[in-house]
Amino acid sequence: MANARTLIGLLDTPGASRDALARLIGSGRFAVLAATSADALPDDVALVVAHVRAVERGDWAALAARWPTIVISETRLDGDLLQAVDAGLVDYLVEPEGHGDILRRLIERSIEHHRLSQEHARDRQRLAELNESLETHLAMLRLDQQAGWQIQRKLLPASPMTLHGVRADYWLAPSLYLSGDFLDFQRCDARYSFFYFVDVSGHGASSAFVTVLLKYLSNRWLTQWRSQEAETFPARCLTELNRELLETGIGKHATVFAGVLDHEQHYLHYSLGAQMPMPFLQAGHEISVLSGEGPPVGLFPHVEFPTYGCSLPERFRLWLCSDGILECLEGDTLDQRLKALKHRIASCTSVDALKDELVLGDELPDDLTMMTLSGFDHA
Repeated sequence: MANARTLIGLLDTPGASRDALARLIGSGRFAVLAATSADALPDDVALVVAHVRAVERGDWAALAARWPTIVISETRLDGDLLQAVDAGLVDYLVEPEGHGDILRRLIERSIEHHRLSQEHARDRQRLAELNESLETHLAMLRLDQQAGWQIQRKLLPASPMTLHGVRADYWLAPSLYLSGDFLDFQRCDARYSFFYFVDVSGHGASSAFVTVLLKYLSNRWLTQWRSQEAETFPARCLTELNRELLETGIGKHATVFAGVLDHEQHYLHYSLGAQMPMPFLQAGHEISVLSGEGPPVGLFPHVEFPTYGCSLPERFRLWLCSDGILECLEGDTLDQRLKALKHRIASCTSVDALKDELVLGDELPDDLTMMTLSGFDHA
């Protein structure tokens, strides 16, 4: 609100009426400086009270642009009053000498509104500057994320690729620039190959960093490969990944399916950590869900990951999907969506065919990855 030191400019022709108005305004909290033209008023005037007879019609806009202005008149039918109001004056009052309290309240309110308007203008300017800075940082972050995705893609295996007669195909689509989904398929020796399928919690850079860690660890695991330990190899990998995630302290966990293919015996050794949905094994027209369960990787210390195994026919197709696929299937419950996924897999012969069967929007709600392993009859 205005205080006793607030200076009000009064524009009016000299005379008893102007003196009376000055006393009327100055009897409150204001100091009054009377003048015949705006040029005679100092810049520290908080508001101007201007009589229509003291300002030329063409000068109202310039006056209103310089100070908040209240126009006064003796009659509502004054054409100059309408001209002043149209020029953007904050308020007007007819017969001011008979309404001193109203005039002072108009002045107080107008000064307060002007102060708030200036604050809002400064806030808008500050927000515009912050928004420009934010856009700049977002553009830099977007470039960093795009570069990170290019690097992450380089860590993925070729698609398709064939090892010992087994072919791997996959499709990976991040919901953002970087993905928390990851997979790999590598040769262990002349008899065995190793693969894993991972969905890291969350999205973006922090989840993608875990996939880089996993790639490093898997390369290290394969340098320590011993064929006599093929059965327990997946479970030991999950145990080490669990320990590494807990030691990093980044608050990330993952669902993992890891397997070792015995190309000589046509057998799959595998272990898993909370994989959802479980892999589907397709042999001819028969589709079954691999059995097993295990704790998520990276949540609990000192957990044991199970060891499972199953025989594979000469021609098979193993389907692995991240849980993002469940968002693209019809059904209100998990069981309904899993049945829908099984039905779609039964009619598909490739990852691309399954992708075409899904309802994919412009923006994915989650990272989405699909992978198949098929063989052993590929050249």
